[in-house]
Amino acid sequence: MRALVKFLDLITGTTGAFVAWLVIPLIGASCYEVFSRYVLDAPTLWAFEVGYMFMGTHFLIGLAYTLREGAHVRVDIFYARMSRKKQVLIDAFTYLALVLPFSVWLTAGLWQKVLLAYASHERSGMSAFNPVIWPFRAVLCTAFALLALQALAQLIRCYLILAERAPADGKR
Repeated sequence: MRALVKFLDLITGTTGAFVAWLVIPLIGASCYEVFSRYVLDAPTLWAFEVGYMFMGTHFLIGLAYTLREGAHVRVDIFYARMSRKKQVLIDAFTYLALVLPFSVWLTAGLWQKVLLAYASHERSGMSAFNPVIWPFRAVLCTAFALLALQALAQLIRCYLILAERAPADGKR
């Protein structure tokens, strides 16, 4: 089971690190748009669409990476005072009852949206650039699939901790 947790962490970590670099083209596109609009007096058709798609990708893929790193915001007024076992039970319940079912449900639903958008050549309709939308929808689907995989890894970690076989990395 530890090997599975390690593998799922590797997937999430690799995609998170890769997607983090999307900030660079996002900044480049934004700077070019500002230069083009105010210096050249010729705004681009594509900068808005590229901006929200890159930022959305960055944010959504970051969900699983943030869960892996234990960096999601938590109200721990009570949680911090509980024993490690109780914390792990709360975490396990959260992953099992909330995160896993909703992320699997969203992945399945979004996959249908990807297929429909691809089949119909659906376009964004947000600007004159008007790109096909299925690639961005595929990113949404992938993001929630990664979140489900990472929630599964976290749930296995909880099991290992409760069974007194905690992973060597000490992550929850």
